[in-house]
Amino acid sequence: MNKEKLNSEPNPTLVNLRDNKAKWNLPEYRREGYRNLHRINRYGLFLRSDQVLQLNKNINHEIEKIPLVQKMTNHKSFCSLVVGRDQDILLEKYANDFSELQPQTIMSISKMYLNLFVGELVEKKKLDLSKKISFYLPNIGSGYANATVQNILNMNVDNLYTEDYTDAFSSSFAHESVGGWRLPEVLNDNENQEEFLNKIKATNEIDPTNQSEFAKYKSANSDVIGILVEKVSGIPLRDWALSAVEAAGFEDALYMATDRAGMPWMSGGGCLIPRDFLRMGLLFSRKGLGVSDRSIGSANFIDETLKFLGPKYMTLTNNSSVYYANQTMKSKDWIGHSGYGGQFLMINLKTKIAAGFFSVIETESATDETYKIDMIQMLEDIVSGNY
Repeated sequence: MNKEKLNSEPNPTLVNLRDNKAKWNLPEYRREGYRNLHRINRYGLFLRSDQVLQLNKNINHEIEKIPLVQKMTNHKSFCSLVVGRDQDILLEKYANDFSELQPQTIMSISKMYLNLFVGELVEKKKLDLSKKISFYLPNIGSGYANATVQNILNMNVDNLYTEDYTDAFSSSFAHESVGGWRLPEVLNDNENQEEFLNKIKATNEIDPTNQSEFAKYKSANSDVIGILVEKVSGIPLRDWALSAVEAAGFEDALYMATDRAGMPWMSGGGCLIPRDFLRMGLLFSRKGLGVSDRSIGSANFIDETLKFLGPKYMTLTNNSSVYYANQTMKSKDWIGHSGYGGQFLMINLKTKIAAGFFSVIETESATDETYKIDMIQMLEDIVSGNY
């Protein structure tokens, strides 16, 4: 019997079209791509809670009067801003093409979940942050083998993995094929997360500690921590993520990209609707206390994270900087994280106010440092308020 060859073509959304970027991440497609990334990625999880944290609208119009709030919510990149404390929504604003039920990628804000997972393991004395990662992961490659767990958590490791969004051929873009955000260079050459991470090489095998005052930001660090959490605890990383979802009480779901074998891509694979983005922040404001008497993480570890003087992440003004510690960004009384392309979640641990901001920067590199500083300072103004 003669078999005719079936015609096929590379998936057009995932193939690299220009600037070594998949179609969804090109400036002209990015706004649409960000809100559909939970359907675009090749592999993923859909995790939903049985109990939903109720949120009540109690709008405080003073927040809308903050000059940077007016500036940022009128910017062409703006998508949504949701602010809350306890179970009250203090402000909720959306762009004309966005809504309260629209999922959007939270990118690297996904890393914050690892603070909860690691904190719980530390509190239970199952993990020693001063040990080298190879103590727990003996097969890890030279890029991480002699790094301490603490330095990996703090983005304080120097190796050959690069994450420079202005460089289209940075390692972080090659990493995208592992999580299904683009096609591999060779069809069917699909690496799993652990295989990819174990190939990362060292710049200094003896001591990979970053010698700069500024963090060496690498998403690979977070995925190494994800593997560590799974192997030390004996609990699948998926189950850790589900526990976080069920503690936060999401009404929709955590859409999480994975590698081909189903391991959650904790460095940047999450997508949430805006109100669940707020619920994620509120979980941190309660230091891991969840709905239905559930809990995840460690209140002590979150407090220590705020006190911990990690490497500097970025300078905001002459008198203000953001630091990196335990898979969070932090400054003053807040912890939080940015997401590639214009996202930020910030939680003030003193006022208990959380604020989630979605936007899409449509530059070639999806970065704009002036915009990022305005975004962070706007959220600082919001979460430090006395409402």
